[in-house]
Amino acid sequence: MKILQVCAIDVSVKRLLKPLIDGLVEQGFEVASACLDTGEANWLRKQGYVIHDIPFRRKMFSLKNIVACWKLYRLLKKEKFDIIHVHTPVAAVIGRIAAVAGATPHIVYTAHGFYFHEGMSPLTYRFFYWIEKFFATQFTDWLLLQSIEDYQLSVERKFLPEEQIVHLSNGVDVETKFNPKIILEEEKTVLREEFNLTERDVVLCFMGRFVKEKGIVELMDAFELLHQEYPEAKLLLLGELLESDRKDDAYSNLTQRIEKHPAVIAPGIRDDIPQILAISDIFTLPSYREGLPRSIIEAMAMGLPVVATNIRGCREEVEEGVTGYLVEKQNVEDLAEKLDLLLEHRTLRESFGLKARMRAELLFNEAAIIQKQVDLFRSFGDVEGERDGEVH
Repeated sequence: MKILQVCAIDVSVKRLLKPLIDGLVEQGFEVASACLDTGEANWLRKQGYVIHDIPFRRKMFSLKNIVACWKLYRLLKKEKFDIIHVHTPVAAVIGRIAAVAGATPHIVYTAHGFYFHEGMSPLTYRFFYWIEKFFATQFTDWLLLQSIEDYQLSVERKFLPEEQIVHLSNGVDVETKFNPKIILEEEKTVLREEFNLTERDVVLCFMGRFVKEKGIVELMDAFELLHQEYPEAKLLLLGELLESDRKDDAYSNLTQRIEKHPAVIAPGIRDDIPQILAISDIFTLPSYREGLPRSIIEAMAMGLPVVATNIRGCREEVEEGVTGYLVEKQNVEDLAEKLDLLLEHRTLRESFGLKARMRAELLFNEAAIIQKQVDLFRSFGDVEGERDGEVH
């Protein structure tokens, strides 16, 4: 069977979808991806992945998305894919329109987190809720949800018949990649030297885009308070500011704060995430909204306690008072208080970290989540085979 994976940009294929694609190919599926080429597509092609450049734009109502829809439709008609599997909000909408127009037999949508969320105004919430439900009921055969809260809402509100809605969850490779036991001491030493860290430093780690909704402003505020009491504390920020935000005064001020603080380390986007987490002591993600954040799972798998906001997704991953703490969104004092507890008590960090690792192994094992999707896609072929048998 031929499957087309659709997402907004090639970076998502590289960082999120590659394990799924590998798993599907190993099971005998023919897989290609459609996304905007932002510079990673050539690297993916050199690794053997089939990438079709489709000019998606992040803004829902961009005229260029009409061109993207047309190109995707032509691709579907030409290649005759059996399954289209769509991801990310805008690409998922465009992909499903093209799939229906192109009569693609099976349309699957993985909601990594519904675009509507509890932090929106009622009017905005209703608008995006309507879009998600309309496209689910009219343009989707199977709905896969990473968040259990999204799954329950989809079932209760009848986005599709219950048997066509699947709680997928999210996961990482907890055995051969995100496993503290396989990180060499030499790798840790090299990183500590690169970041100018000593053995007595306590490292707080954050991963994400440098945007307001990730809670990075509150994190900087909290860290500046904490560093006065804990001079050995270091804040490691993995990520960067989007090009479109660099001229904004608010983000410019944030960048200056990050660059000027002597205890803040901002090495940009990295590929050695397991190794960096291995030299960290605490992970924090004070976001305003999330789906089911992979970064928290990666940190838990590496045995780190987590301080995150009490929002959808984060509260499914972090067990309050067991593997970390959940704090009120946009509350600097609450964030600082919980980070303070972990900075002060090493034994608490270690206890939470051990339990976080166990929770990641039990609930967020990537292999099991990939197999669930493989089984679903294989069932489409079984149904087609039964139909062919009936015809003959």
